[in-house]
Amino acid sequence: MTVIALDVGGTELKGAVVAEDGTVLQTERWLTRSGRGAGAVVDTVLGRAADLVELARRAGTPPRAAGVVVPGLVDEATGTVRRAVNLDWQDVPIRAWLAEHLGLPVAFGHDVRAGGLAEARLGAGRGSASFVFVPVGTGIAAAVMTDGRAVTGALGAAGELGHLTVRPGGDRCACGGRGCLETVASAGAIARRYEHRTGLPGVGADEVHRRSAAGEPAAVEVWTEAVEALADGLTATVTLLDPERIVIGGGLARAGEDLLGPLATALAARLAFRTAPRLVAAELGHRAGCLGAALLARDLLEREVPEGPVPEGSVPEGSPLVREAPEREAPGREVPAQNPPTGGSS
Repeated sequence: MTVIALDVGGTELKGAVVAEDGTVLQTERWLTRSGRGAGAVVDTVLGRAADLVELARRAGTPPRAAGVVVPGLVDEATGTVRRAVNLDWQDVPIRAWLAEHLGLPVAFGHDVRAGGLAEARLGAGRGSASFVFVPVGTGIAAAVMTDGRAVTGALGAAGELGHLTVRPGGDRCACGGRGCLETVASAGAIARRYEHRTGLPGVGADEVHRRSAAGEPAAVEVWTEAVEALADGLTATVTLLDPERIVIGGGLARAGEDLLGPLATALAARLAFRTAPRLVAAELGHRAGCLGAALLARDLLEREVPEGPVPEGSVPEGSPLVREAPEREAPGREVPAQNPPTGGSS
């Protein structure tokens, strides 16, 4: 028995076939868009999901369920994406469409909360009853994990840390606000702010980090501002939620101690009234969302909700679920148009 897993990003769609014992049998990565508009993204998701099902069937391991996770504001109860700006989706019932298209039960969730679930069971959140998973990449969000479950909130919008105002009156954010954390500390913001200071286009956040480490003044200034803003956001998070641990993931986490070291120092300085929680790097990297989607699919089949985090050491080192499978990238492969069920996409 296998399940298929899909992690839908604004730029990239990740997929996996996962066996019953947790072994990742196959991974795939594609460009999310095969054309313009929301319908084109839906077509891509449906088509690539069908590709994964066919891969599993050809291998003699037909899937029994699918899991899909997406960014934005989601209604997990109805399987609907209320709003995902990077996908041009609004009120898209993707779970129902996938279930009809594949003829399989489909589990649905938020990408960051699914990543938090994976880190709770398999990664840096193991053994912690209360932690916050914060991936810092193109955007910034958080999964608030309590006893192995992610807090969703009244509107399914819990954890939108990137839209916490940390610099009132600052740069305009895609959400419509000003001075959001994402406008200072996300990878995109770091690149934009560096270009604004230097006039040099096309320098990504990773390169800004390298230039900062080498002592280039403009890069040091931009990197320091990002760390300080992130520390402000995490200070509010810790003050309100009192987590035992903060797990930092996303592309910016590749900076390692150049990010975690000064961030821990800045956070501790702001939390003068209490001890700061442990600040650790995520362990699952870009696989977290896809592994979380697989876990949701397996939970759906088992008809149960996890009762708590996996105890420290209960998933052995080298566990098959976190073993990297051979990965194929096929961003240029064309997808036949798939018409969603009646209702269309926004």
